[in-house]
Amino acid sequence: MQQGVPSVAAVDEEGVFRRRPTRRQAFAGTGAAIGVALGGWGWTQARARAGEPPREPALVLDKFVDRLPIPPVVKPRQRGPLWELTIRMRVAERRLHSQMPPTRLWTYEGSFPGPTIEVERGQRVRVAWVNQLAAPIPLEAVQVSDEGLPADKPPANYPGRDGVEPVPEVRALPAWAAVHLHGSRTGGGNDGWAENAVHPGDAQLSEYPNDQPATTLWYHDHAMHLTRFTVFSGLVGMYLVRDKEETALGLPRGRQEIPLVLCDRNFDLGSEGTPDGRLLHKVILERVEPPSPGFFLGPYNLVNGVVWPYLDVEPRWYRFRVLNASNARTYRLMLLDQDGQPLSGAMKVIGSDSGLLGAPAPVTGALTLAPAERADVLVDFSALAGRTLKLVDTYPGVTPGQPNPRNGIPEPDIMKINVSGGDPGGGFTLPAVISPSFKRLTHDDVPETHGHRWIVVPPAATFTGQPNELGMWEMAEVDPGSVTIPSAGIVQVQGPDGTVKTLRRVAGEYADRSDFVIPRDQWEVWNFLILTRQPHPMHVHMIRFQTLSRDVYDRTGWSDSVRGTTKPITFLRQGPLEGHEQGWKDVVRAQGVELATVLGKFDQVGRYVYHCHILEHEMHMMRPYVVMPPEVLKLHPHEAGGHH
Repeated sequence: MQQGVPSVAAVDEEGVFRRRPTRRQAFAGTGAAIGVALGGWGWTQARARAGEPPREPALVLDKFVDRLPIPPVVKPRQRGPLWELTIRMRVAERRLHSQMPPTRLWTYEGSFPGPTIEVERGQRVRVAWVNQLAAPIPLEAVQVSDEGLPADKPPANYPGRDGVEPVPEVRALPAWAAVHLHGSRTGGGNDGWAENAVHPGDAQLSEYPNDQPATTLWYHDHAMHLTRFTVFSGLVGMYLVRDKEETALGLPRGRQEIPLVLCDRNFDLGSEGTPDGRLLHKVILERVEPPSPGFFLGPYNLVNGVVWPYLDVEPRWYRFRVLNASNARTYRLMLLDQDGQPLSGAMKVIGSDSGLLGAPAPVTGALTLAPAERADVLVDFSALAGRTLKLVDTYPGVTPGQPNPRNGIPEPDIMKINVSGGDPGGGFTLPAVISPSFKRLTHDDVPETHGHRWIVVPPAATFTGQPNELGMWEMAEVDPGSVTIPSAGIVQVQGPDGTVKTLRRVAGEYADRSDFVIPRDQWEVWNFLILTRQPHPMHVHMIRFQTLSRDVYDRTGWSDSVRGTTKPITFLRQGPLEGHEQGWKDVVRAQGVELATVLGKFDQVGRYVYHCHILEHEMHMMRPYVVMPPEVLKLHPHEAGGHH
């Protein structure tokens, strides 16, 4: 099997994977700082350019001093009818910013993000995910209070522990890992079941058919109860599927095709009061009784494992594979010109989570990506020669490029892009049609026998005597005369046509029985009704789907005391879908209070899960589902969510 091992590497006596510069790199660094940031398998010269101070002085680190690293590309090797690959999970140290000491990480093959795995459609690939990790997990977890602090100075916006002791149970966690190839259409036994994680010395063996159109997938850890810490520690990487339809487009390749793995992080402080490189999972305790930890938002934006990097490009077309690998942050991405003005329409989206779009979709505002969402983006720098651009994170109602500390954006900058001078190059022309095989689906495009499912995310209870943790309810549609209204677990919903559906909770905890049992090859409509104010990116394993609608609802009929509705949740208006949200997806972003409706075909068999991809929510918002051959279900009938 191909190992993908770098040629210049060392493993110390602690088993930590470190890289050292080659002789050429060492000589090239003469006269400059050689404590440099690792980029892919190579090195990025520290302080290669003069930086800019952060908007918030407490963040200390200069922006745009480190070059954007590009993760290495690995491909499987053929052995008979199969293709094989070995990827090792290892402890490694690398600099995430040239002004910080190295950060200890859990990685795939010593790289953060891990190597980009590239396959061709139809290559059946067997991957040995070898666990060579070692405890303790390389982060500190703290839970801090914001009580008495100004709303625009939340403690999560600043590095350091604020005098709070780390959570001891987190440091005691084992090096237990399960790899999930996110977006892969594979059998349940290869999906990376969260409770089938492996300890150091063992390997997870998975086989991926890759029988799906060209797309941008990603792989990450999915160990039960640990994902918010293991992904945070570095266990993330891209996985690209290519096919003939994509190749025929002549899209930018090589140096002009760049993965952008976005995430946010926080760091502990050293004795001098500056960030010391140690990862800090710092969350604010929510003011409920008893207090409950919130989700992670960090003040430092990283791209490909480097804080606030810069990228040099030529005046030509580039292709960016963009992934939001954050625990909880939703990025609203804009390109700003050197005068701070948005470059409306500069980004053309040609693909979403699970495949290419039918036609390019210009981004006229922000490109919104919730955690785990991807976008395949083209940018033409031909008319921007000699200019300096910024990729920034924006917030509704705030001037693009300006901080919004109240909502967790003390520093909006993500990356600087320097466009070289000279004549335009490349010769690429944006085609009017991207994927001739793409079809935008409607409810009428599937058989009458399709299934309907309802999932409700209720508001967290915030009063004594009730659990305050977030939850997720699986619902069954029932005759209103068969239940007591109002009562706990009963939700009524009035749709756009005025029809009222009565839903009864049938499962809620992860360990409840699998209520969603689906015959193989059945099409289903899943309805995610979000009654919380915060967004929830809902991910369904194995399938790809299309989002039919995302509509805004009025939740005044919800009663916290009843834990159900006293009057129907009512439709208010249709919500917008961005261009990339109208393609093939495996994550749907449902903002509160909304009903997101998706349509997909369940054509693999096995036991899978669906969940919120805010990683701090995952352990309370994950449920199993099962796909079985219809012939087997005839022997043991199950209420399979038929058409209503």
